[in-house]
Amino acid sequence: MSSPITYKLSLITKRTFATTTQRQLPPLFPSRWLSDLRSRLGKCIIFGLKPAQIDEAGDILRVLTREWRELLAGSEGFLVGKRRAGLEGQQVVWGEMASHVNNTRYIRYAESGRVNWVQNYAKYYDTAHRKEWEALCSSKGNGMILRSIKADFKFPMSWPDRVSVYHKLQSPPSNSVESFTLDVLIVSERHQRVAARCVEDIVVYDYRRREKTNMQPFMLEQFDQTWRAQEEAQRVNTVKASKLEERVRRLEEESWDKEGAVEDAGQR
Repeated sequence: MSSPITYKLSLITKRTFATTTQRQLPPLFPSRWLSDLRSRLGKCIIFGLKPAQIDEAGDILRVLTREWRELLAGSEGFLVGKRRAGLEGQQVVWGEMASHVNNTRYIRYAESGRVNWVQNYAKYYDTAHRKEWEALCSSKGNGMILRSIKADFKFPMSWPDRVSVYHKLQSPPSNSVESFTLDVLIVSERHQRVAARCVEDIVVYDYRRREKTNMQPFMLEQFDQTWRAQEEAQRVNTVKASKLEERVRRLEEESWDKEGAVEDAGQR
């Protein structure tokens, strides 16, 4: 009897999270975790489950279908949803491909997502400083300049697919800095997997004085709230993912992976 694939998802405390975010954190679980979990559920169902166990499996599948973005991105501290995403469900078009989506397109996804991520503050979270947020994406006053971007390609997306892009602050904001770093998650909606990861180094630049400048108070206030929301999203969704893992493992131990298990061949 083959051994099940299981993952132990460690719960990250605020102390641990705060002391490790000066670098890009590794993902909490493998890229195929969601599809593996579904496969494991399928194996339990095919082997044969009792009515109550079938209900449990169905409930787990509903959670995976409804909340896969939170489980995939939220467990790493990325904030999802239309008011947080840089891009959500943008269609991949045929012209972006060779045999797969051209690698340069991922950089464009990240950059377009970053602009929309900033504009979300103007639209939804800090309308009092709408003009200032909008100006950050221009060269009219204080703006953002991309100093560097690093990309790590995970798997080749191809048409047809849709792409979502999420950004998060890599470290807490500080009023004494003139730059900040964003982690970027580029997700294939079709495969519900991370297609690429990027790291963007952003400088705040005063176009009038033609020099770097510190982040303004309105940015610091919103980034501080975002940082806290990121920590909470990571805590909540890591716990949720860990509980799903435990529920699937319990079904395995109650079906095909228990002592003397016999497959249901349709006798019932």
